[in-house]
Amino acid sequence: MPVCLDGTLPGYHLDPGFGSGSNSWLVHLEGGGWCNTIRNCVYRKNTRRGSSNYMESQIPFTGILSNKAEENPDFFNWNRVKLRYCDGASFSGDSENESAQLQFRGQKIWLAAMEELMSKGMQTADQALLSGCSAGGLASIIHCDEFQSLFPNSSKVKCLSDGGFFLDAIDVSGGRTLRNMFEGVVQLQEVQKNLPKSCLDQLDPTSCFFPQNLVKHIETPLFLLNAAYDAWQVQASLAPPSADPLGSWNDCRSNHATCNSSQIQFLQDFRNQMLNDVKNFSKSSQTGLFINSCFAHCQSERQETWFADDSPLIEDKPIAVAVGDWYFEREAVKAIDCAYPCDNSCHNLVFK
Repeated sequence: MPVCLDGTLPGYHLDPGFGSGSNSWLVHLEGGGWCNTIRNCVYRKNTRRGSSNYMESQIPFTGILSNKAEENPDFFNWNRVKLRYCDGASFSGDSENESAQLQFRGQKIWLAAMEELMSKGMQTADQALLSGCSAGGLASIIHCDEFQSLFPNSSKVKCLSDGGFFLDAIDVSGGRTLRNMFEGVVQLQEVQKNLPKSCLDQLDPTSCFFPQNLVKHIETPLFLLNAAYDAWQVQASLAPPSADPLGSWNDCRSNHATCNSSQIQFLQDFRNQMLNDVKNFSKSSQTGLFINSCFAHCQSERQETWFADDSPLIEDKPIAVAVGDWYFEREAVKAIDCAYPCDNSCHNLVFK
């Protein structure tokens, strides 16, 4: 059954398209971390990230989901869908744990949602874009080729991953916090069933859950939108409290303006790893990139970062225009910002 962690039915929000966009579809996958242990997943059952009992019946559609041309110039009149995230494994697990009464059915949720949307008119779409943010941005990479396979070759189908380029990085203690977490997710939820066989032929399943190893196996045109100093990765992967028992990263983790020079260098090394990991990806004419030197995360969902008077720019181009230029092939987009602190258009996240 396609169900959330607690067995409840999954859900989505749909705002129908109109005018010239009525035959175009944007499917946006919600993010919200992962659960990597039985205990974490049981906790998650009592939240909107594990049960539809806790989901709002209506949510605001902003940024790439907005229906106003002045907020979302290229996709405002498309059919826009937000698929809610309640499986804890980027819509890609397929197993269960009976004793803890947990259902790991992300892949089945994905398939059921696509079947439902196809019956609601998506099957005749001449243009489609699969997007997602954070854990949903990883999911939009994992499911990109599956998404394209739903449509005839005559349709324009592409994918956008926002804040989903999670690096297999070394944390401040020399450990691999995120890799250990991903390993738990992949093993607990049997994610390997739904990862590209071409990747699994070369690497272990956990490595194939990392975008740096996944993107070379994706054949559909893909756009990577990511902050070079991804605020979520700084907090949860690079300098989590578990890797920083003395708390020397407490201030820097919450506000980059308080980082000392060696901490900034550590963050520059992270950016360099990201740029290195997208080098081959960016060589293909069909891929797009927007890597801005900001301390941000999920820039397509927030109006102020997607398209506004003061939204982030690379070479005078806001994110919404960059994504539109790439999608409609108005021009190639391989936008990589100069290193911190050169960009004064950022909307940096500061955590109290």
